[in-house]
Order: sequence, then C-alpha cells, then structure tokens
Amino acid sequence: MTRSDLVTLLTERFPQIPQRDIEFAVKTLLDAMSDALARGQRIEIRGFGSFSVSRRPPRMGRNPRTGEQVPIPEKRVPHFKPGKALREAVEHLDLPAKKAD
Repeated sequence: MTRSDLVTLLTERFPQIPQRDIEFAVKTLLDAMSDALARGQRIEIRGFGSFSVSRRPPRMGRNPRTGEQVPIPEKRVPHFKPGKALREAVEHLDLPAKKAD
C-alpha cells in the first residue's frame, strides 16, 4: 500500500471529509513520525506496533570486486516491531501458494 492508496481508502471510507484534508492529515502524521524517529524517540501504536531507532556498530566489510577490506561506519536505522494484534492478524492470512518457476 502506498501513501496515495491510503488516502484513497480513507477518502472512500469517510466521504464527508475532503480529499485534500485527508492528504494533509496523512502527510502530517507521517512527518511527525519521521521527525520523532530523527530525534531518536520511540513511537508506539497499541495493537499495531512500535518504531524505534537501532544502532548498527561499525564493522569491517569487503569490496566485492577486489576483496579488499573496507571499514563500514556506525549507522542508525529505523526498526519496526509489530504488535501482538498485527502479528496474529497476519498469521491468519490466507496467502495464495507460490508458483514454481
């Protein structure tokens, strides 16, 4: 689902709210979440999950072309942990079987 898919879904579900207001609300919510994570804060949405920032320590990697060792600096990356309700909802999904290649 993309941001525009979310706006379309909410517009269909709440026809009394103008689409531009829904677009503004979705953008404001996502911007607030991004800003909070950029400040290192944790976001918890009960029943859905939590977002936090994880630290990846510095390490040594390899250049795949030359095999030379390359230092990789420390990183901070966003991390999502699904809540119990979301895990259970996804667990009981009926997904189509994968086709053999």
